[in-house]
Amino acid sequence: MQLDHMKEKLDSFFGINRLDKDPAFSRFLPMVYDPLQFRWQDKFEADFNHRFNGLMISGSQEVETIYLAVFPTDEVIRQFIEDASEGDLLFMHHPIPMECGDPRGNWGRGFVPIPTELIDRVIERKLSVYTCHAPLDYNREVGTSDAIAEALEAQIIDEFCKYGNGYAGLICKTRSTSTKELIARLLALFEIPYVDFEGKEHEEISRIAIIAGCGDVVSDMKYAASLGAQAYITGEIHCHIDNDYGRQRYRVMMDYVQETPMSLIGLSHAASEFFVMKTQMKRWLEKEVTSNIKLLRQRKWWF
Repeated sequence: MQLDHMKEKLDSFFGINRLDKDPAFSRFLPMVYDPLQFRWQDKFEADFNHRFNGLMISGSQEVETIYLAVFPTDEVIRQFIEDASEGDLLFMHHPIPMECGDPRGNWGRGFVPIPTELIDRVIERKLSVYTCHAPLDYNREVGTSDAIAEALEAQIIDEFCKYGNGYAGLICKTRSTSTKELIARLLALFEIPYVDFEGKEHEEISRIAIIAGCGDVVSDMKYAASLGAQAYITGEIHCHIDNDYGRQRYRVMMDYVQETPMSLIGLSHAASEFFVMKTQMKRWLEKEVTSNIKLLRQRKWWF
């Protein structure tokens, strides 16, 4: 497929042009590159530099294979450069990596830049990169939280956490389960070695809140609980970023977990958002664009 045609289909489906600027990466991308005096505006597409969503790097027009990933870690970008042919496209959720930290290991640095030499290699190889952040979080057909609800066979009954042009969080009815049963199911679905857990354990759960990615916001948790959620499934229930901001967020959450009525379950930021890639996003691309899809998994989901 021609790159321009693929871009049009993706832009239209996700409503890229209806969102002026990404609420997160319009801040975070300049934050990591500007101190390096790296002219990112000269490397990325003009419209991306305004919206921080959409076609980020434009390569050759003929696209044979689409690669799917969440974060552009060094590992993922190097694998893409090594495996891809000229014109291939990398579709990601984040335009820069995020070191979220490990609840059983080292804390992370937060948002960091893609090494500039790797950006240059992508451009030299005439490869393309497309990122979709906020629109992928609130799209109700192919969405980070919706993919989790679909896998759990949960019925969406409400939304929460206003984000961009939609809502990132879902309130769902689900078949009766327990905290332990729910965690066991999530471990298998997300291919993770453990979850980050806080709060209460329940023998009977029939209503859950789902918000992929960074869900460590106490006000959102309290609102979900007010809507009857007994379990709160997210990427991160704690901020494990190794700075004053991260430690303050961690303290606030630890105060809340003493009073929460819910089971708080963290899946890892990356794993919770990669799930849509291997399910709904892959299916949509195979139907609408091409069947030649490759998944780029991270070696570690907590990092």
